[in-house]
Formats: sequence, structure tokens, C-alpha cells
Amino acid sequence: MKIDGMDREFIVIGENVHTTRALLRRNKRVTTDETGADAVSYVDGAGETRFLVLPDAIKETQDFQEGRVKHVKAALQQAMFGQEEAGLDYIAAIVRQQEAAGADFLDINVDEISLKKEEQIEAMLWLTGRVQDMARRPLSIDSSDMDVITAGLAAYDGRNGPAMLNSASMERPGALDLAHDHGAAVIVTAAGKSAMPDGTEGRVANATLMIEAALKKGIPAKHIYLDPLVFPVAVDPEYGRHCLDAIREIRRRFGPEMHITGGISNSSFGVPARKYINEAFLRLAVEAGADSGIMDPVQNDPNAALAPGEPSKGLTLATDVVLGQDPDCATYIKAWRKKELI
Repeated sequence: MKIDGMDREFIVIGENVHTTRALLRRNKRVTTDETGADAVSYVDGAGETRFLVLPDAIKETQDFQEGRVKHVKAALQQAMFGQEEAGLDYIAAIVRQQEAAGADFLDINVDEISLKKEEQIEAMLWLTGRVQDMARRPLSIDSSDMDVITAGLAAYDGRNGPAMLNSASMERPGALDLAHDHGAAVIVTAAGKSAMPDGTEGRVANATLMIEAALKKGIPAKHIYLDPLVFPVAVDPEYGRHCLDAIREIRRRFGPEMHITGGISNSSFGVPARKYINEAFLRLAVEAGADSGIMDPVQNDPNAALAPGEPSKGLTLATDVVLGQDPDCATYIKAWRKKELI
């Protein structure tokens, strides 16, 4: 998407067609339909409020008992094994919202549909086929299992543009061959062979190896998206700076043609009013050299977040958190409690 004031496009990898996505049961969208059945409300293509009935398989899960509703998982279960039209309509609403908000890719993930690989593959084949029918944007095929990714790439016919593979790492370098063979863009991560990276230096070293490996495979630089791995800033005040410094160094080493992305919302885990932390991290990441984000553009509008102008108090305090200048997020949380984050 084109961002006002930016000299290059900001590429949004919309992350909401995911069986991991959850709503809290106290969310106003988690309700009952006209028959009294537990359901999630949504707005269809005609602007009418409709209801996705939650199947028993969802209500029997530990997630549900602990107050979380895996609503995309529920929609996929309904579409594949229950009320197909209702489940598909809910998925179509998510796709429509993501594209309207500026998503350039739609990230597809079915990992939580089942613990069985064969059922994950079945779901990936099914969902990829259906989403490419309703979407206008290319798909990003995402899974922790390479066989599931392979199935998704095979099912995607490229009608909306080249696919994306999410993701390749030192732990699974064969993903680069798969991306090359399918002519797909690829997210490469800064993860090590057996552990997460240590600080800025670890990120840069791992990222350099993966980017150079992708280039040697013949993957064009413009199809490479580096994910430096965003960690929650509430866990360690240094995490934000580690990631931002790595972005700067990777951009310096590899120039403007390749892309730098990352899971923007990862920065805000464990912090209230997460929108402000996400927005602050996004702004700082772009200043450091990022030109992409794995994010929900409906919840965090990149155009609004990156618009020039005087930052709000909430954004200013969130920036201090991301930069490690507010230990334990104490000042930020105090302002949140006083309802001063505006």
C-alpha cells in the first residue's frame, strides 16, 4: 500500500486468515444468535449483521473454557464439516476487511485446525482453494510444517500474483528451494538452527546467512522479506532496540531492493492498550529501514500510524517503552490506568 509521505510502498502481510486468531469471550462480538446458540457476530458483504455459530468442537476446547474463542478455526470447521455457507461467508468477511484495509498479501495458516498433519494438509488445500477464489491479493502460505506449506503452494494457482512462503530459516533451509521452485516471495527469519537470536548481533548474523543463501538459490532480492524477529518489549527493555538496530544494519548491508518485515503485534504482548505499542514499534521500524509488516491492518492502520504529525501522549509513552526508556512499562501502565493514553 502507498503510505502518505513515504517514498516507497509499505507492504502489508495481512495475518488474519489464521486458525490461531482468538477473540476474548467478553468481546461484544461473542454473543448468541436469534436461536440462542453461542455465536460470533460479523458484517457480511451486504453490510448486514450475521452470526457464525460456534460448533461444539470449539466450545469443548481448553481455549474456550479459559475465555478465548478461536473464531477463524470455528469458521473453518463449520465450512469444512458443518454449515459450509456460513463458514465460508465468515472467512470471506475477513478477506474483504483485510483487503479493504490495504493488505498486499493474505497470510493463510491452518496449524491449529488439528494436531494431525494429514488433517492440516487437507485443511490447507481446502482453504487455499477457497480463499484464492474470493481474494484479489496473492496468498502467503504459512505453517510450522513444510509439508503443509508444500500443499498450500501446490494448491495456489497464482491468479492474484506470485505467492509468498512464510517462512524459511536456518532450521529449515529447504524452504528456499520450495520458494524458488514456485517463483514465490519468501520470508526469511533471523532464527538460529536451534534457538532464537541473541541480541542485535545474533539477528544480523543469522539474517545475513539466510539472505545470502536465498540470493544464491536465485531468488531475486525483491522477493526476499527479512523478519528480524520481534520480541515482546514488556519482557526485556532491550528487545525493542535489539530488533531496531538489526533492521538498520541489515538495510545498510543489503540495500533498498530487498524487504524488511516482522510481526508488529509481537512487540506488545503482555502490555495493555496494545495498539499504542504496535504503532510506536511500527513507526520506529520504518524509520530504521523496514518497509513491510506482518500485521492486521484493520486493527492497526499503517497509513494512520505512519502519518506525519505531532504524536499523541499515548504514542509518546509507547515509544519510550519500545526504546527501553520506561523500565517495566511503569509510566505507560500508570497513564493507562488513569485513562491518559489518548
